[in-house]
Amino acid sequence: MKLLSVNLGHRKAVDYADIGATGIDKRPADGPVRVSAPGPKGTGGSGLAGDVVCELRHHGGNDQAVYAFAREDLEFWERELGRPLANGCFGENLTTTGVDVNGAKVGERWRIGPDLVLEVVCGRIPCRTFAGWLGERGWVRRFTAQAAPGAYLRVIEPGEISAGDPVEIVHRPDHDVTVSLSFRAGTTERELLPRVLAAGEALHPEQLRDAREYVAKYGAP
Repeated sequence: MKLLSVNLGHRKAVDYADIGATGIDKRPADGPVRVSAPGPKGTGGSGLAGDVVCELRHHGGNDQAVYAFAREDLEFWERELGRPLANGCFGENLTTTGVDVNGAKVGERWRIGPDLVLEVVCGRIPCRTFAGWLGERGWVRRFTAQAAPGAYLRVIEPGEISAGDPVEIVHRPDHDVTVSLSFRAGTTERELLPRVLAAGEALHPEQLRDAREYVAKYGAP
């Protein structure tokens, strides 16, 4: 399991983003990149030095500090879309190989390189900017149906990382709440929300709130 590339984006003016700009066009960095907790959502952006998050209402912050996507999943979409997809083109900061990103458990911790430790939080919810960037008709629906969204991670221990660094799972919780399951619970299968509570405080705070409200309204199975 290793890191194929560390990808950074710059502010780019576009007509398909709500605020008229996006940092989704991420490109592999040439050298080491420092990763640290960026601060609360709404004010904190990316956890990667040199990476830009334009829309702070929905992106960035401590619980979405780093976005990882597997090269294997990019290759799946290459076959589906019939075109090449470069590392970083889904807006991911980390392009991995050999890592089951969507099967990772919420609260699972990865060590990348000698110092950085990240914790899996949730999947990426596709938005209009993502669809506009790719230029694929019905993209949000199609990406959602696949339920392989890649993972947002929070920074537990900061550090520098580079392409080629090993990825090691240093902690794996004993519940069954994976990135894919939590994504489905938050999108197409809301009845799964009570199950995600097994991940406790490791959940994204917004999903933890939604799950608790669902149980308060409908009860747990």
